[in-house]
Amino acid sequence: MNQEENLYYLKLNVAIEALVDRWYGWAHLVSPATAAMNIKERHIKIMESYIKNPKIHAAAVKTPKMLGGPFIDYDGGRVEDIKQLLEETKEKRASMLKLNEAIVELNDMLQTEATGYSLDPLYDKIPEALKGYVELYYDLNNKPNFRFFESLLYQSEFYDEAAQSISLQLVESDDSRSFVLSTPRLDDEHLIHSHIPFRDQVIDDLFRMKKTPGDFTKLVDRLGIKPEQEELFKSFFTKTPPPKYERYQGEGIRTRYFGHACVLVETKEIAILVDPVISYDGYETDVNRYTVNDLPEQIDYILITHNHQDHVLLETLLQLRHMTKNIVVPASGKGNLQDPDLKLMFNNIGFDNIIELSDMETIKLDKCTITGIPFLGEHSDLDVRSKLCFHVALHNNFKVLFAADSCNVQPEIYRKVHNILGDIDVLFLGMECDGAPLSWLYGPLMSNNIERDKDQSRRLAGCNYTQGNDLVEIFKPKNVFVYAMGLEPWLKFISSIKYTDESKPIVESNKLINHCLEAGIEAERLFGEKTIEY
Repeated sequence: MNQEENLYYLKLNVAIEALVDRWYGWAHLVSPATAAMNIKERHIKIMESYIKNPKIHAAAVKTPKMLGGPFIDYDGGRVEDIKQLLEETKEKRASMLKLNEAIVELNDMLQTEATGYSLDPLYDKIPEALKGYVELYYDLNNKPNFRFFESLLYQSEFYDEAAQSISLQLVESDDSRSFVLSTPRLDDEHLIHSHIPFRDQVIDDLFRMKKTPGDFTKLVDRLGIKPEQEELFKSFFTKTPPPKYERYQGEGIRTRYFGHACVLVETKEIAILVDPVISYDGYETDVNRYTVNDLPEQIDYILITHNHQDHVLLETLLQLRHMTKNIVVPASGKGNLQDPDLKLMFNNIGFDNIIELSDMETIKLDKCTITGIPFLGEHSDLDVRSKLCFHVALHNNFKVLFAADSCNVQPEIYRKVHNILGDIDVLFLGMECDGAPLSWLYGPLMSNNIERDKDQSRRLAGCNYTQGNDLVEIFKPKNVFVYAMGLEPWLKFISSIKYTDESKPIVESNKLINHCLEAGIEAERLFGEKTIEY
């Protein structure tokens, strides 16, 4: 057999799931301190609940209003497998459970004993597991707190790459996967699990084959494919090349909407991709969508607006790692539990091309500037710094603002930004203005349970009509696109969102769109795919 006969392409509907302890990987499961809290307060609690009453979980998963709740989606079955995973988690992740206990103990000690006097004597009372990993401090209201030396945690027993693995599968429908935060990924005859860390370059070599043919047989050993799964693995490949991508060669600017908050901005000189969440090709669907095959061979800059699982999607980012020159992330608060460092996280899973940006900092390129601007709200009033809107200015002074899920609760901030950056041409605005309550995402990190009415008032919410319209009036865009709504069917396993015509985000965004149209501004709520050339 000659070499060409052994060359294959990876099928366009092959998906990768990055897993931690067999749970869908996201940034808070990679960063050690947040991982410890989620293992104890999310994973173990969900598994124990399922083992106790699997029928309740089975019923809840089928109830639309329960979408996104802490319910395992195995139809009440596989209880013994969940028991085994629970026991393995407790045994193999004992150090993380110790870290969780130490964090809780340290916080309790500070709340009791840090009464405004010097904190020096309290360093001796830091739990042994945390000594050398934290700094104690007061805020200016004399409230005690602590911060991690997060880079040291990554070099400790609390960061264990052995917990990482990947699963590979053929995606054949939009509803083929369970909600990511509540259902672990058990063995399945249609899945291939490979116990490799996220930084392993075999991931790059595998997904490079979606566009460039390679020898799949060389991947069998590198991925640890079991003999009984070699036939399934081979079914992930094809001799048929994908359609050839035609890079944009126009003199202007082209934007392409890929779904949710993912937008590709291209000129003939540069390609910028915002918040990558890429669907799959190669299966029947009612909704047109762009896929990885609609991306250029090289992405110059990926922009990440904030550290939520539908914007830092490891599943997509790992597939794009080999073709990405730079990733721009918002700088974090450096050590607060609720705000893990994105640059550190990416560096530790094999991305060595990370640029941190703070408010009003600019990356200046030939014929392009990228500026981070303040991002308000959407984080339930927690002190989270790792969030940015992005202002992209291209040649001919064409300006695009990606506001993602920012909630414009203080328009004066953006008026001050406008005084510096001026009007824009295009506004991409998130209007998921219901949002989940604080506890849905950040509950595992909380020291104490928050009262229900307070929890419900502190939402992970974007702009409503009034807040969005204020942005339109401030920046005077010619085009307004409502996006980041989680509308697309292939996002259900990430967002768990299901709207009706009466849903507040639909009503509010309709109101904004109609108002813009009446004012002569092109406006649309994006869905599926959209290409616009300027």
